[in-house]
Amino acid sequence: MSTALDAFISTALAAPVPAEVHGIAAALASAPGTVAVLFYGSNLRTGSLDGVLDFYVLTEGPRERGLWPRVGYREFARAGTTLRAKIATMRLATFAAAAGGLSIDTTIWTRFVQPAALVWTRDEAARTAVTGAVAAAAITAARFAAVLGPEAGEAADFWRALFRQTYAAELRVEAAGREEQILQHGAGRYQALLPLAWKAAGIAFTREGERLTLAIDPQERMRWQALWARRRRLGRPLNIVRLVRAAWTFEGAGAYGAWKVERHTGVRVPLTAFRERHPILAAPGVLLRVWRERRR
Repeated sequence: MSTALDAFISTALAAPVPAEVHGIAAALASAPGTVAVLFYGSNLRTGSLDGVLDFYVLTEGPRERGLWPRVGYREFARAGTTLRAKIATMRLATFAAAAGGLSIDTTIWTRFVQPAALVWTRDEAARTAVTGAVAAAAITAARFAAVLGPEAGEAADFWRALFRQTYAAELRVEAAGREEQILQHGAGRYQALLPLAWKAAGIAFTREGERLTLAIDPQERMRWQALWARRRRLGRPLNIVRLVRAAWTFEGAGAYGAWKVERHTGVRVPLTAFRERHPILAAPGVLLRVWRERRR
């Protein structure tokens, strides 16, 4: 692993976050076996506490059975305000393997090449392990950016090509130009990160000002293009299965759905015991209630 890349990632993971985020992270860390808590997403970029805060809880213990991560939703009362959090939970070892590109999954390394804050760790060993995993995510993303992007261009050209391809492979519904928003917000970050990650990956390139020119062996390029083709082919089926699974295993789905309905329609949906236990079965009744209320 590159010392320069490690230092860059370590500094980035130490990004300041609101005290409320630290408080939620501490509450999440109280679960047995928790090793680290990461905070990421648009709220990290903006500093806002509105909407849903995104956390990854990394744990120790036996290997997951089936797909990962396990996703849930919780609400926290803080100083008279309700803060909402979506929490993904998985083993640190699984997270590290996925970040390093050792599985067909693309979601971990594409998500964590973007900004994240390491807001809680059990000890220094955990901090080192998470930093190494996030650095590995940067290397994996940079490798694919090298073969999905142009042979020469500015850093943004390579990242733009990567994000467009991963959105398509993951069946993610993103507004047009979403990759531009990401790049514009963290322009300096991505400009600095790409050459660091390429050096750590052993990818040859030259630099003239902001223009980067790759010198990848043709066989190596073909190998990574084949690896990407497999991920692109299997990415959509994998994420469809994840969505179906999440529909039945999303912890707190009833409360999350009720909040989303009220936020987007203005119609308050009381969270009954049935709706909390069976959010999928309750959905038609909720939609009917929203329709009637909006007609009034």
